[in-house]
This record gives sequence, C-alpha cells and structure tokens, in this order.
Amino acid sequence: MVQQDTSTVGARIAAGLKADPNLHVTQMDLAQAEAAVRKGSQAVAIVLPAGFGEAAGTALFARTDKPVIRMMYDPSQPAVLSMVKGMLTQQVMQVVSAEMFGGDMGKRLTERSLQQLRQAAQADPRNAALRDILTAVQKFETLPGKTGADGQSGAAGGLQLPFTTSDQGLSSAPVAEGYNPYAHAFSGMAVQFILFMAVNMGIAILAQHRTGVWDRLLAAPVSLSQVVLARAASAVIIAFCLLCVIFVVATLAFGVHVSSIPGFIGVAFGFGVLTAGFGLLIAAYGKTPEAARGIAMFVTLIMVMLGGAWVPTFLFPAWVQQLTLVVPTRWALTGLDAVTWRGLGALAAAPSMAALLVFGLACMALAVWRFGRERR
Repeated sequence: MVQQDTSTVGARIAAGLKADPNLHVTQMDLAQAEAAVRKGSQAVAIVLPAGFGEAAGTALFARTDKPVIRMMYDPSQPAVLSMVKGMLTQQVMQVVSAEMFGGDMGKRLTERSLQQLRQAAQADPRNAALRDILTAVQKFETLPGKTGADGQSGAAGGLQLPFTTSDQGLSSAPVAEGYNPYAHAFSGMAVQFILFMAVNMGIAILAQHRTGVWDRLLAAPVSLSQVVLARAASAVIIAFCLLCVIFVVATLAFGVHVSSIPGFIGVAFGFGVLTAGFGLLIAAYGKTPEAARGIAMFVTLIMVMLGGAWVPTFLFPAWVQQLTLVVPTRWALTGLDAVTWRGLGALAAAPSMAALLVFGLACMALAVWRFGRERR
C-alpha cells in the first residue's frame, strides 16, 4: 500500500484493506513498492494518489474525470490482481458513499455539485435528475440522529463507481516480452529431472559398494575425500552443462529471455553443487540401491513440489510459504526466475546462489563424514 492520500477517506480505505483477513498489507513508499513487485516479493501494490478522497467524492455524482488508482502487479499472478481489485472496490464504495452521505467532506462536495448542476440543468435533463438526487441528499444530511455510515442504500440508486484503476505489470524484462510462462516451466522441469540424475548417481555408488568396485577404488593411492570429491566434481559439471543446454533450447525455440548471463551461470553452478551434494548424500546414507531409490524419488518429488516447480508457491498457505525457505529447490527456482522472465541482474540472484552453495556444500560435508565413519 502506497498511501499518498492523507485525507480521512484515504485513511479509512487503507484501514479497511488492512482489516481484511484475506490480505496482508504492508505500507511502503512508491520506490519500495515498485522494487518489491519487480522482484516478486509483493504480488500487488496499490497507489492511492494524493487528493483521492475529494476527487472520488466529486466523481460519485458529477460527470467529471475519475481519479485513477495505480495498481502494480506481478505478471505471474494476474488472479491475485483481480482479487485485490474487488476488495479495493468494496472499500472505496463503502467509505466514499458513507462520507458523501454523512461526512463533513460530503456536505461540502454536495453543495459544490449542486451549484454546478443548477447551472448545467438546462443543457441536459440528466443534470436536472442528479440535482434532485443531491437535493434529497442534502435533506438526508440534515435529519436528526443519522450516523453518517448508512450510505449504501442510497448508493444502490444509480451511483457510479467513483474511480478507475491503471493496472501495470512490473518486471525488469523487456516490455515487449512481458511474462513468459515457458521460463518458469523450463526452470521447474529442469530442476526436477536434473535432481533425478542425482538420484541415479547415488544409486550407482551404492551399486559399486555391492559389487566391490568402491572398495577397489579406495585401495588406490588416493584419499577417500579425493574419490568422493571427484564424483562430486563430475556431477557439478554434468548438471551445469545440462541446465545450460536446456535454456539454450528454451531461448531459441520458446523465446525465453535470459537477462543476466553471469547471474544465470552463478545459479546454474550453485544448482550443480546442490545436485552433486544430494547425490552423495543418497549414496552415504542409503542401505541398498532398491530401498534408497524409492525414498530418494519421494524426497525429490516433495522438494520439487514445495519449491514451486509444479504450482507457484504463492498458492500455498502462508505457513507453507515460510516452510519452503528451507527447501533448496525453492532457491533454485527463485534464482532462475530472477534472471529470466523477471529480467533482474546477477545481484538479485545472489541470495539464491549463496543458498544453493550452502545447501550443496553441507550435503557434501555430511556425505564425506558418513563415508569416513563407515570406512573406519
């Protein structure tokens, strides 16, 4: 919520939106709101312009230009925009009509509108009809015992919506491109199937344990850490190259735009480290190839689902959205979205790079520790 209108009407509209249990409203200035929507950390931003209360009250009766409420939104979440617009319309109509039928500002605007309509009544019969309505409103305002909050019954008699909205989808990508759903689809499916490759890598190491190949490798004049890290290095390279090839196809065949090559390379390398660590963790803690495969596939699918590869994370309950912050696939998808359809730079993807590296290196460290313990 960008609150530029300091009138009573503006304050009551903002209070009504904050009280709605379906919304979580955060006060920001205009620059903060634009940046938050571009990054996807906020779904919608409402800019209530200065002077909105008086302009909306005038537009309720007079045939004047309506004030415009600017609404910035994440292009990947158009359904949220429609929901918020409906709630905003409800609050504006309730507050403005109540003020016009009972507030001090309503009295002033009613008198001003009557003066204008008396002058224009000869030109248009509709102006005369509006003049009669406002005259009745003036009489209503002088009745004793009115609360000033019951304006909705009057509003049902033909009051027009006293504002319009200007909807603006915000991302840093080229305007002509807009939101490309293929970008998120390629990110989600690439993350899922490359993690399946990590599962196969872990199962292959378990199979080498069973056949004795792993013991023969460790009998060579190399350390355990070297053997494990060599496996990890090969997995990082394969996962990185696969992700790059997948997005080359996405760019050439489906119009996916990569806004930052360094940012994409950083996220792809971080995801490669995560892939290698996940595969080693399966190998270190799996008992048999058969048992490990079933459990690893289940864990992979859960991570992919919670990470937002199948459905966007904003559809989850709030507590689930917070939970997914500890799911590494959430960071992979966030980073890939940032450097593709959101059009952001490498700096915006830096938190995702760091998180992926931390998750991947932690998995590798646990795997090396487990392998060393088993060897002893």
